[in-house]
Amino acid sequence: MTKSNEKELSVEQREGLFKALKTRFEKNMHRHQGVEWANVQARLEANAEKLWSLHEMESTGGEPDVVGHEQGQYIFYDCSTESPKGRRSVCYDREALEARKKHQPENNAIDMATAMGIELLTEEQYRALQQLEHFDKKTSSWVQTPSDIRELGGALFCDYRYGHVFLYHNGASSYYAARGFRGSLKV
Repeated sequence: MTKSNEKELSVEQREGLFKALKTRFEKNMHRHQGVEWANVQARLEANAEKLWSLHEMESTGGEPDVVGHEQGQYIFYDCSTESPKGRRSVCYDREALEARKKHQPENNAIDMATAMGIELLTEEQYRALQQLEHFDKKTSSWVQTPSDIRELGGALFCDYRYGHVFLYHNGASSYYAARGFRGSLKV
């Protein structure tokens, strides 16, 4: 990931990102029916910091795409087939990371998302994403966890198996090679 104080993309990075986003947008019109790319690009060009966040999503394997439009903003979710590769093997949050005395993961989902300028999907958002197409058939993704569950040491994650979206719990300090997180960004 880029350092958080370097939130401007080079001309080459911008061009590469716009090309990737436009190509993905055009190949997946079922995710954003009625939305025109020219309007999305204009909105992105006016929001350099959000463009930087999308670059972070892209560079960690998230394959961000527009999944909605509300109140004048475009909504991007990570649409990679499996949980983004550059965001796996992380526990849930800083508290969970610090609680691990042995075999600490390198990072945690909440801090990574914050540094990227995005938010973890909620369970509701995750289920809505699965209505567009099926994701996480082999991996799983941390989702925002209610404070009462987190206070007891747990955290929530979801995946898609057997034709259904499943919501599970685990200790927040757990981490697995096949578990990462998906993010959302409003632009």
